[in-house]
Amino acid sequence: MHRTSCDHAQRAIAGFEYRRSVLHSCPVTDPHRHSPPRWVRWTLACAGALLGCVLFGITTASADLSLGPHEARYAVTLRGEVVADLGPLGTLRLDSPVAPVGVDVTVGEIPADLTEIDGADTLEDLSEDLQAYLQFFTSPDTTIRAVADALVADALRQTGLAVLTVSLVGAGVWFLVGSRRRHEISAVTAPRTWQLTAGVAVVALFGGVLISDAAAPRRDEPTSPVFAGTALEGARLTGRLAGIIDTYGTQLLDIYRDTERFYADALVSMQGAWDRRETWDERITAWTTAKQALGADPGTGVVAPVLDDEERYVTFLVMSDLHCNMSMTPLIRDLAERSGTDVVLDAGDTTMNGTAVERVCVDSFASVAPDGVPIVVSDGNHDSEIVVEAQRAHGMEVLEGDVVEIEGVRILGDRDPKETRVGTGTAPRWDETFEDASARLGEIACEAGGVDLLLIHTPPVGNDSLAGGCAPFQVSGHTHRRADPFQLGQGIRYVNGSTAGARPGALTVGPLNGTAELTLLRFDTVERRFTQWRLVEVHPDATAAVSMWRDVPEVVPVEEEIGQDEADGVTEGTPENGATPENTGP
Repeated sequence: MHRTSCDHAQRAIAGFEYRRSVLHSCPVTDPHRHSPPRWVRWTLACAGALLGCVLFGITTASADLSLGPHEARYAVTLRGEVVADLGPLGTLRLDSPVAPVGVDVTVGEIPADLTEIDGADTLEDLSEDLQAYLQFFTSPDTTIRAVADALVADALRQTGLAVLTVSLVGAGVWFLVGSRRRHEISAVTAPRTWQLTAGVAVVALFGGVLISDAAAPRRDEPTSPVFAGTALEGARLTGRLAGIIDTYGTQLLDIYRDTERFYADALVSMQGAWDRRETWDERITAWTTAKQALGADPGTGVVAPVLDDEERYVTFLVMSDLHCNMSMTPLIRDLAERSGTDVVLDAGDTTMNGTAVERVCVDSFASVAPDGVPIVVSDGNHDSEIVVEAQRAHGMEVLEGDVVEIEGVRILGDRDPKETRVGTGTAPRWDETFEDASARLGEIACEAGGVDLLLIHTPPVGNDSLAGGCAPFQVSGHTHRRADPFQLGQGIRYVNGSTAGARPGALTVGPLNGTAELTLLRFDTVERRFTQWRLVEVHPDATAAVSMWRDVPEVVPVEEEIGQDEADGVTEGTPENGATPENTGP
C-alpha cells in the first residue's frame, strides 16, 4: 500500500513536470485572446516607459535664476498657472499660457552685493532707487524666454537621467530573471497586452488629473486693474501684495510706459536717420559717378565711399558700456540688421555689478546679433565670472588673452585687469596692473606675428601693442566718452562712447540721460586694415543721427615714444568732437 502510494505520487510529479515543460515550450493559448507581435509589445512597453520618463522630467524641472533684482527658484507644476510666492507679502497668480503646465516661483533675497549702495535721504534719491529697481523689469520677454529655456533644458536633462535609470534597471532585471522566467511572464502577459496598456493609460490619466487638481487655481482673488494692458494683465493678488501694488504699482507702470514710449520713439528716429543717410549717400555717389563719366572734376566735397567688391569687406558693429540698459537691445538689433553687420564687438561693462541676477542683461544683449553673426566680447571692470559664464552659454567669444580669428580677422583681447563693485570700489581682478596687462598683450600680439584688431575695455591696456605696431587698430570703451580714430604709436586707437548713454553719477535706467553711441567699422580683407567708420547716435530727446562713412587715418611711421598723456589715453583735438578719454572712468 505504501509502495503504491509512492508510485502514484511519483507519477503525479512526473506528469506535472511534463505538463509544465509542454506549457513552457508550447503555451496553451486562449482562443478568445490574441497576442500581438513581439515588436508591438516592445514598442508599447518602450513608449510607456518613455512617457513616464518625460512626465518625470517635466514635473521635476527647476531652475535657479532671478526675478527682477531677486534671486528666484522656478519649478514646473501641472496646475496650469504661474504662482509667484512672495512670502508674507502674499502671492501673485497668473493663468499659464501653456496649460496644464505651470510654474511655481519662489522669490528669494536681493543679493547683498547689489544692495551695497548709499542710503536714500531725499525723495529724489528714493525716485532713483525706484527706477533702478524697475530696470530689471523693463524686458519681461527676456526673463520669460530665459526661464523657459532653462526649464526646458532641465526637463530634458531630468528626462535623460530617467531614461538612463530605467534602461539600466530594466537591463539588470532582464538578466537577473533569466530566460525561463521571462518566457513564463511573457506567456501570461502577452495575451493581455491591450488590457494592460489600457489600464496603465487610465491610471496615468487619473494620476495626472489628481496632480493637476491637487492645488487647483483659486479663482476668487480679484484681478488687479493696475496690470491692464501689460504682460501681467489678469494677475490675481493675495495678501499685503495686493495693497502695495494698488498703491504704488501705478507709479512703477508710469515709469515703465514712459521708458517704453521713449525707446519706441528712439527706434523710429534711428530708422529714419539711417534711411535718410542711405538715400543721401546714394545721391552723392550717383552725382559723383555722373560727373566723372562726363570728364568733370568730381570736386573735393564729401563723397560716399563706393565699394567695388563688398565681399572683401567685413562690417563690425561696436557697442560698449551697456550697463544693463536692456531697453537699447531692440535698437542695436535693428542697426545690426540694417547695416549687414558681420561681427558684433562688445568692449565691456555689460552689467553694473556682475551679479547673478544680472544674467538677464546678458540674455537680452545676446539677441542683438542676427542669426549666424558672432559676438566677440572683452569684458570690463563691472563684469565678473558670472557674466563670462552667461556670455559663453550664449555662444559669445569671450577674449581672455588669446588670438582668435573671426570672419578672417585676427582679434586679440582680454578681460579688464580691474574689478569694480558698487559700494566697495575698484580693486585688481588679479595680480596685474594696467601696465602689466599692456606689456603682456603687446608680447602676445608680436609673437603671433601681428593681429588685425585689439579689443579691450580700458584704453591704456593697448599702449604696448600700438607702440610696437603689432596691433594696428584698437577698439576700447570704459571712459563713456568717444575719441575718434587717431594715431597712437604705430597704430590707430578708437574709443567708443557708452551705448547705454551712461553719464557719471546718472542711472542707465529709463529714458537716456546721455547720448548712446554705436559704431560701424569696415575692415578691408585685401589691404588688411580698417578703412572706414560710421557713428550712430541716439540722443536724450529720442532723436538720432547717423554720420557719413569716414576714412580711418592711415598710420604714419613715427620714431618717438608715446608720451605720458597719450599713454593715459588723453589726446587733444581729435576729429569731430575733441573728446578726451581718460584713464579713469566709471
